[in-house]
Amino acid sequence: MEKFTIISSVVAPMDRANIDTDAIIPKQFLKSIKRTGFGPNLFDEWRYLDIGQPDSDNSHRPLNKDFVLNQPEYADSKILLARENFGCGSSREHAPWALKDYGFEVVIAPSFADIFFNNCFKNGILPIVLSESNINGLFASTENIKGYSVMVDLEKQVITTQGGGKLAFEVDQFRKHCLLNGLDDIGLTLKHEAEIKAFEKKYQAKNPWLFG
Repeated sequence: MEKFTIISSVVAPMDRANIDTDAIIPKQFLKSIKRTGFGPNLFDEWRYLDIGQPDSDNSHRPLNKDFVLNQPEYADSKILLARENFGCGSSREHAPWALKDYGFEVVIAPSFADIFFNNCFKNGILPIVLSESNINGLFASTENIKGYSVMVDLEKQVITTQGGGKLAFEVDQFRKHCLLNGLDDIGLTLKHEAEIKAFEKKYQAKNPWLFG
């Protein structure tokens, strides 16, 4: 997993509540466990006017021009802004995989579904919880300023708005450490590789009959 750095980006506003994981990545695309290749089908049913199928050529599919991610100013956005209960529904880890593969590094919302929230950290995405008033302010800014952007500094736990304002956010310190150092569950385990090998060697010497 890559280390999380300071993220400066246009904010893509998705003014919807209760966006579930089936909307984020529909069920027909859950056949792979490679973590990559899901970006083109992120929010598939909202981005396209037809029904998407696995391994289809998305470049020729009709786009929903009213959908936020199909608007040119949000094409390269790394920060998604949404309403409450983002990531609800089924526990599919493909949802953060799709967001990450598309290019999102940060999701800002007033609340998240618990499992989705946890899966974000495990896959290098920072989910930020802000108050309703701050969320409303950010949505208003994206409405009033085309290409509105912010800077997210995880180390300082602060969002700097385009106008220079500061929005502080909370984050679990262990999860913060993992994101800043690019550590997923495998990476955390490998930090103890020497101790694991030493235990295995000792265990095999003590119980040789278990190893033929």
